[in-house]
Amino acid sequence: MEWLQEAACRDEDPDLFFPVSTTGSGADQIDRAKQVCRRCPVADQCLDLALSTGQRTGVWGGTEPSERRFLRRRRSRANVT
Repeated sequence: MEWLQEAACRDEDPDLFFPVSTTGSGADQIDRAKQVCRRCPVADQCLDLALSTGQRTGVWGGTEPSERRFLRRRRSRANVT
């Protein structure tokens, strides 16, 4: 996973990407994490890693858990047809 060396988050506090809640200050934390992801050149690889390893918490590749659940369901449906 050499792409990790290019990740915009490499110098950030990892806790930023794992908020305790999704409301109040947790929502602000998610927004800050997503801002880092938006400027990341390897966000797609990060999202692929999160989806392939079933990450159920945290912000990965600019997505939060509910967004990844949606993407997993969509991929699952696409594989069925």
